[in-house]
This record gives sequence, C-alpha cells and structure tokens, in this order.
Amino acid sequence: MDWNHYRFRSLWALPAPVPVVYRALERVEDYPRWWPQVREVTRLDDTTGTLRIRALLPYDLTQTVREERRDPAAGVLQAALTGDIEGWARWTLTPRGTGALVRYDQEVDVRKPLLRRFAVPGRVFFRANHTLMMRAGRRGLAAHLAAV
Repeated sequence: MDWNHYRFRSLWALPAPVPVVYRALERVEDYPRWWPQVREVTRLDDTTGTLRIRALLPYDLTQTVREERRDPAAGVLQAALTGDIEGWARWTLTPRGTGALVRYDQEVDVRKPLLRRFAVPGRVFFRANHTLMMRAGRRGLAAHLAAV
C-alpha cells in the first residue's frame, strides 16, 4: 500500500438546480468567498490557477489546478492537480428532484515532504481533515447558493 496515495469521494445534495450549481463550481476564483478552507486562488490564465488550502490541521497545501474537462451538458468539471498534491479532481452534477446531487472525486499522491514523513501515523488525521473540509464546502456552497 502506498501511504501517500489517496482516493476521496464526497456527495453533496443541494437545493439549487444543476446549471446554477455548475456555474458556482466553475468559478474557482470565488471559492474563498464560500469555502473557508480555500484560502487563496490566483488565476494564471483561462484554464489554470493556484490554490492555497488550509483546513483544521496546521499546514497549507498549495497546488496548481489545470482544467482538463469543462462539460456543462454532462455536468462535469475535471482538473489536473500538481504541487503539494498531484493527481486529479472531478465534480459531477446530476439532477435530484428540483436540486442537484454533486459528486466530488479526487485521486492524488501527496508530494509535500512534511506530510510524506507522517504518512503512516497521520493518515487517519489527513483523511478526517479532508472530510471536515468537504463538509464545510457543502455548507458554504449551500449558503452561497441560497443568497444568490
């Protein structure tokens, strides 16, 4: 087992329709407004940017995010990730009643040296940190969508 390899999946049921949620998710530069753990986003060009993320544990992750797929008709946004974590992340949106079911999938390898050193004893904490971050993201996006 590679202790520095992670696969994550989160499901968010949101009361807004898919096109509205999709528009919010494709505007990565707005994430810090509604997702507290996304501390900073810097656009590099139309399809690439850097993100600085810090959740509950006392470390930042900095990554470059490059758009790989933007398909509003299919409800898919996918990006390649490089930096402190490398791999990919994908949002997939489907209608659910009058709202949307948002599925987030991520597969990454940790590259940040500090986190690699603590890979075995820290794994349970790193996974919990990610879970808490995703919960806060769902709450933040739901509040953002309600205010729009």
